[in-house]
Formats: sequence, C-alpha cells, structure tokens
Amino acid sequence: MLLVGLTGGIGAGKSTVSALLAGHGAEIIDADAIVRELQEPGSPVLAQMAERFGAHVILDDGSLDRAAVAAVVFGDSEEARAARADLNGIVHPALQREIRSRIEALSDTDRIVILDFPLLAENPRDDLDATIVVDVDPDIAVERLVAFRGMDADDAQRRIASQIDRAARRAIATHVIDNSADEAELDRRVGEVWDDLLRLRAEG
Repeated sequence: MLLVGLTGGIGAGKSTVSALLAGHGAEIIDADAIVRELQEPGSPVLAQMAERFGAHVILDDGSLDRAAVAAVVFGDSEEARAARADLNGIVHPALQREIRSRIEALSDTDRIVILDFPLLAENPRDDLDATIVVDVDPDIAVERLVAFRGMDADDAQRRIASQIDRAARRAIATHVIDNSADEAELDRRVGEVWDDLLRLRAEG
C-alpha cells in the first residue's frame, strides 16, 4: 500500500482532485464523509455536539444543523476559536480511530490509498508516503464558493481565514496541484501526479 495525504483549503477544489484520482484507480478514504457518518442522528458524536453547542444545532428530524454549527465556530474571535477547538476535540478522536481502521484494512494490499483530509496540515501524520496539496489563490476560492456553493462572500472569507495559511499548507507538500486554471489543465496535472505515485509504488 502507498498511503498519500490529500489536502487543500476550502474552495481549492480538493474534492474534484480526489474524484480524478479515484478515476485513475486510487482508493479514497474521505475524512469529510467519515465525519458525516459519525454525526448521523443518534450518534455519540452528535450528542456531544448538542451538549457543547446547544440543542438548537439539532434539526427537527434529528440531523445536524451544519449551518448553525458553522455560525459558531467560523470566525477570528476568541469565542469562535475556542468553539472550533472544542468541536475538533469532540470529532477528531472518533475520526482518527475510523481512519486508522480503514488504513489497516488496506495495509496488506498494493493499492494507492488517498487520505482526503482537509486538516492535514493542522494535524500532521508521520505515516504518509507522499502529500498532495491542492492550492489556489484565496480570491479565486472565494469566487468559486460564492458561484458554486451559494455562499455569502463574507462567510467564505471568514472560513478561509479560520484555516491554516497557504504557506504552511504548501510546506507539508511533496506534490502541489495548482487549481487556478481550467478543468483540462487540472486533469493534466492530476495525471502527472498519478504517474509519479505509480513510480513511488513501484520503487517500493
């Protein structure tokens, strides 16, 4: 198994790159998807979140009101930073246990396994054979978040500001994918990176 980290700031296009890598044959472990599973109605993680942030973060159908949580944890105030730390303290231990379980299940295979993890720079790992960072100018990220996710521009900027900065994220990279151009260029660059991962696996 070749274990590769994949990360990028919000709006960078990490999910698109993940899908392209899957198309080349990679096995994807998607941290965001795991978090959604951990936060399903009735789960221990959801109960802890309701205890910390209030019952209003649970919708009438028992599911998580993600917008209500985002309103509390995204921002640069001391209160928002403390709330974000508390949220990470609730979610991350359960997330890391599940990630570890999924990696172990693939450890004896010859797969190229992509750990798609937005907070990889904030939570570095020592078991990765390579790390891909999807990078884009923050202004472009804001434009895309407004255009494709319907976000308010100020909200998009707050979310970007709450994340680790570009230089720190790029510093952990063995491969940087610049996603500021068009889809054809992104596809070409992902293909280059995939070829390099194949080479790394072959070298063993």
